[in-house]
Amino acid sequence: MTTVSTEFVQLTADEFRTRLREALAIYVEAMRYPPGTAEQRAPMWLTHALREGWRCIGAFDSHGTMVGIAYGYKGNPGQWWHEQVRRGLVKSTGEEHAEHWLRDYFELTEIHVSPRSQGGGIGEELLRRLLTGVTNDHVLLSTPEGPSRAWKLYRRVGFLDVLREYHFAGDPRPFAILGRRLPLEPPA
Repeated sequence: MTTVSTEFVQLTADEFRTRLREALAIYVEAMRYPPGTAEQRAPMWLTHALREGWRCIGAFDSHGTMVGIAYGYKGNPGQWWHEQVRRGLVKSTGEEHAEHWLRDYFELTEIHVSPRSQGGGIGEELLRRLLTGVTNDHVLLSTPEGPSRAWKLYRRVGFLDVLREYHFAGDPRPFAILGRRLPLEPPA
């Protein structure tokens, strides 16, 4: 059940740019990254907002403060994440498996809820609203391996293992690539 005082808003690219600092602060806090990470990620996030099929949902408390953010876009060959995942899939499970998942997918690039606002259904509501109306065959995402609220959410809404224990270039942590067919079913 979503917290009653939370408002969910589909953000335009301009609104996203205006609230980028707030969104990145949530990202850094939720992922437990060092403070300088926000400055490093800002240009990439701004570039993402220019990609085909980009869409974004923000969650705001009753004071108008952002407490959650989710965005994604149509995944395509040539994008860094696509090429990394393709390489991992081909190596571990073969070309056919890679083609199945990467042929027509929406990349759920970022979904984060401020730790003080977690546990009230905001993450699931962000995910569902972000994916409503997406016409791609699949949705894919990557998440650090290990138990977390995010893992429980992804399993609850039907995400399956696509590739496990994958190491992205430049990050020592193992990640899981999870995916599922679209559309999502309505909540139970």
